[in-house]
Amino acid sequence: MTTPFRRLGELSASGRLAAEYPRVAGLLAEITDTPDREPADLLGELLRCGRLLATLPADDVLAHHPDTPVVTVAVTGSSTVAQLPDALTAELARHGLLARYTVGTHGAYLRDLTTPDSELRAPAPELTLCLLDAEAVFAELGTPWTTDDAEAACARLGDRIAAVATAHGTDGTGTLVLNTLPLLRHHTQQIVDQHQRARLGAVWREFNARLLRLTTDHPALAVVDLDPLIADLGPARDARLAAYARSPFGDTLLAAYAREAVHVLRARRGMTGKCLVLDLDNTLWGGVLGEVGADRIEIGDSLLGGPYSAVQRGARQLAAQGVLLAISSKNDPDPVRHVLREHPDMTLRPDDFVRVNANWAPKDENLRDIAAHLGIATDALVFMDDSPRERGLVRRNLPRTAVIPLGSEPALHLDTLLRDGWFDTPRLTDDDRARTIRYHASEARTDLREHSGSYEEYLNELGTVVRIAPPEPHEVARVSQLSLRTNQFNLTGERLPEDRVAALAAGPGTGVLAVRVRDRFGDSGLVGAVLTHDGDDALYIDNMLLSCRVLARGIEDGCLAALLEHARARGFSRARARYRETGRNARAAGLYPASGFVEEPGRDHDRWFRHDLDELPPVPEHLTLDVRIGGAGGRTEGAPWMSSPTSSA
Repeated sequence: MTTPFRRLGELSASGRLAAEYPRVAGLLAEITDTPDREPADLLGELLRCGRLLATLPADDVLAHHPDTPVVTVAVTGSSTVAQLPDALTAELARHGLLARYTVGTHGAYLRDLTTPDSELRAPAPELTLCLLDAEAVFAELGTPWTTDDAEAACARLGDRIAAVATAHGTDGTGTLVLNTLPLLRHHTQQIVDQHQRARLGAVWREFNARLLRLTTDHPALAVVDLDPLIADLGPARDARLAAYARSPFGDTLLAAYAREAVHVLRARRGMTGKCLVLDLDNTLWGGVLGEVGADRIEIGDSLLGGPYSAVQRGARQLAAQGVLLAISSKNDPDPVRHVLREHPDMTLRPDDFVRVNANWAPKDENLRDIAAHLGIATDALVFMDDSPRERGLVRRNLPRTAVIPLGSEPALHLDTLLRDGWFDTPRLTDDDRARTIRYHASEARTDLREHSGSYEEYLNELGTVVRIAPPEPHEVARVSQLSLRTNQFNLTGERLPEDRVAALAAGPGTGVLAVRVRDRFGDSGLVGAVLTHDGDDALYIDNMLLSCRVLARGIEDGCLAALLEHARARGFSRARARYRETGRNARAAGLYPASGFVEEPGRDHDRWFRHDLDELPPVPEHLTLDVRIGGAGGRTEGAPWMSSPTSSA
C-alpha cells in the first residue's frame, strides 16, 4: 500500500491536488493513526507532506472548493523562518484549513511587529508567529561575555518583547504567538565557573517566565513553551542547519512548534472539542470485560493496570476543566455499570460521565446519539478508541469528529490523549468548571419534560429566571468563549477574542449584555450574549449568542423583547438586526421575523431586519426577567413584566 506522502505526490504530479483537496485531511489522518510510532517520526512525515502541500496555491484550491476556510498567517522571527510555513501547512491541512502566508524579513521582527503599516501587518493576519531563539540574546553580546552581560541582554529583550505585545494589542489583528527560548548547552558550557553557569540557568528561566506571564495582561497573545516539547522530542537544534541555514531549530522541534501554534489558532477559532467519548476495553482498563470478567481487568496501581489508571486520571483532570466525558463501548450494559460503580480501583465513576452507551450498535451511531443527547454537533466530539476498525468507521461516517488513535502500548495512551490539544481554550471560565454538573441537571429537566402533560406545562414548571445585564469583568472571557464555541445559535457566526469583547463592553456607543439563566434545577450560568451599537436613529443588534444547553425554552424571545423595550425607552425609533447564514445557524434564521421584524435589502452576505418599535413582542409567560440594562446596576423602567433585581438576581 502506498504511503500518504506518495499519494499526495501522485495527486500533485497529475495536477489533481487542488481538485482533490478535501481528501488531504484524511490522508494525513492515516499518518497520525499509527500511534505506536515515535512522535518524531510522525512529525517528520507530516513535515514532508507539508513541503509538498506548501507548493499548492490557496487560490487553486478555492477555485474548486470556494468554501474552504483560509487563515492569513504572518511569520517573522529572530532567525531564519523560511521553513516554518511547510510545517504549518501540514498541521492546518489536518483540520481542513488553507493558509496565505506573509513572511517577514530575516531578523527584522521588532520592526515588523511594531510598525503599524509594516508589510507583515498589511494583510491583517489572523495568526502572527514570531519565532524566537537564544541568538536574540547572545547576538547582542561581545566576546568574552559574562553572566551579568547575559542578564542585562535578557532584560533588554524582555522590555522589547513587552513593547511588541503592547503594540499588537493596540494596532495588531488576530493572535500573536511567541515562544520561550531554549538555552542550549553550547551556550552554558562557555561558562566554566559552575556557580555562574547555574546562575545563567536561573537568569534564563526567569526571562522565560516573564514571557509566559505576558499572556496575563495581553489576551491577544499566546506563548508556546518549548521546554516540554524538547523534553519529549529531544534536541532543540540541528547543528548543521543552525550553521549553514541559520535555522535555529531542528525539523522535529519546528514541526512540534507548528502543531502547538495551530492548537492556539483552533482555540481562537472555536474549533475546540466539548466531549471526550471513551472506549472501555483496552482504553480505560486492560482486557476485554466480557471475556475476563470484572475481577480480572487490568486497572489500579499494578504494573499492567497503571497506564490505564493514568488515562482515567487524565480524563478526570480534563473533566474538571469543563470537558464532558461519555462512553461508547461494545459491551453489555450491566457489567459496565457494575465496574463503574463497584470496582475498587476505578478512578472514574458514573457521575463523571454525561452519557454511558454500552451496547452493540455501531460506534458512529452511538456517537450521533451522544451528540443528540447533549445537544451538540458531532464535530464537538473527540473519540478515543484502540480499534482501527472502529476508528475507520467513525472517520468515514463522521469525518468532522476528531479521532484519537490508541495503539498496542498502554504506556503511550495518556500522551496520545493529550498530544493534539483537542480541548484547548484561550481561557478557562467558571462556567467551564461547572459544565458536567449542569449537564447532569439537564437530565432532571429531560425527566420533567417526559412526565409533563404538555411542553407548555413543562416550561411553566421549570420556573426559568433570565438575568440580562452588562458582563462583570470576570465574565468577559466567558462571553468571548460563547462567540468562539457557539454555532447553532450564533446569528452571524462571528468570533470575538476577549480583548475585543472588553473593548465593546467599555466603548462609547457599543454594548455587550450577558444572559444568565437559572431554574428549579439550578443555575445554568452565563449562557448567552447580545452585542449592540447605537446608530443615528436605531439601536443595532450586531449579534445574539445562546448556548445549545438552553435552546427551545423561549429565552431568546425574552431577551429580544427586553432589548426592544430598552431601545424604545432610550428614544430610538427603530431597531435593526443582522443575520448571516453560516451553514450551521439555520435554526436561528427565523428569530427576527417571528418577533415582528421586517426584512430590508441585504448588504454583502448579511440579511438585515428592521423593527419600528410600535408593537413590541410579548415576553413568554413562563419566563421571569431580571433586566439591568438601564445604567449601572439599574433597570429599565415602565416594564411591568420585569421583576425587581433584588427578587430574582
